[in-house]
Amino acid sequence: MASEGTARTFPVRRLEAFIASALVALGLTEQDAAICATRMVEADLRGVDTHGIFRLPHYSQRIRANGINLRPTVRTIRENAVTALVDGDNAMGHVVMTYATQLAIKKAAESGLAWVGTRNGNHAGAGAVYSSMPLAQDMIGMYMTVANGNHMAPWGGVELILGTNPISFAVPAGTEPPVVLDIATTVTSYGKVKLAAQKGESIPVGWMIDRHGQPLTDPKRSSEGFLLPIGGYKGYGLNVIIGMLAGVLNGGAFGRNVVDFNKDLGARNNSGHMILAMRVDNFQSVESFKQEMDRSIREIRESKRMETVDRIWLPGEIEYYRMRDRLEHGVPLAPAVVASLQGLAAELKLADRLD
Repeated sequence: MASEGTARTFPVRRLEAFIASALVALGLTEQDAAICATRMVEADLRGVDTHGIFRLPHYSQRIRANGINLRPTVRTIRENAVTALVDGDNAMGHVVMTYATQLAIKKAAESGLAWVGTRNGNHAGAGAVYSSMPLAQDMIGMYMTVANGNHMAPWGGVELILGTNPISFAVPAGTEPPVVLDIATTVTSYGKVKLAAQKGESIPVGWMIDRHGQPLTDPKRSSEGFLLPIGGYKGYGLNVIIGMLAGVLNGGAFGRNVVDFNKDLGARNNSGHMILAMRVDNFQSVESFKQEMDRSIREIRESKRMETVDRIWLPGEIEYYRMRDRLEHGVPLAPAVVASLQGLAAELKLADRLD
């Protein structure tokens, strides 16, 4: 992303209102538009700038191409005390996953834990947004999804039949920030490649290779190669398992069944997601767990560092402090993103043109 000094900064409420007004203008109900706006800005607050308002122009293209159901009936089609399968009826992914996460939290409050899978959904933004929702109820969250486009080959292959397939965990703490891990199982997300292409920047060696195994650093040539998995064959294995648990298990798309939502705007994605919520007090009191979490966090942070390292960070800690800063000072948007949003605002005749 461009440095925040070259970006324009907008208050959180303004961006939420902008997103909601755009989605209402495109035909969503006010309730669904508000849910999407909240989830998207939560991604921006965390600094996941490729999964927040940056995505609004693309979502609008899918809506205009009839790729999204604007009046969906999101519903539970199978369930017991600790599991549920949710059919998203091709709604916006943020709406489907908000429904599923709230259902998981409700079931976990009653039964101790809950695993909720979804199908017939769409791209839902940043995984940490959903894994973190159970934290407020002193629960641990876990989220997985099948990416909406295949940009990786199997280990040793060259055919793009796997996505970035992210996974996210959120674990509550006491006075310390919660530990939140949110990672793609590829070295980077394809959204970061798209953002680099939009800004005219190169991408680092190690993000992508071409079909001959050579490094690919020009994001505008990304179609000539594929993303690499984290940790070599181990990341590939994790990627496949996520695809099976979030996709195959739910009846969602996986492998060649995945629709590339960047290229086929009108086709149903049948995106699969899953969310798990689990009460900490299944194992010990919330107070004692949080105390031990704080101790463990400080032990790691205060452990001996390399000479060139100023601080050891826990997963999600940087995002936690970034969120606090952006809530107070606003969300920075790169000039190219602002220009794209201003074009959309003009097309939709929105009152706020982000001037």
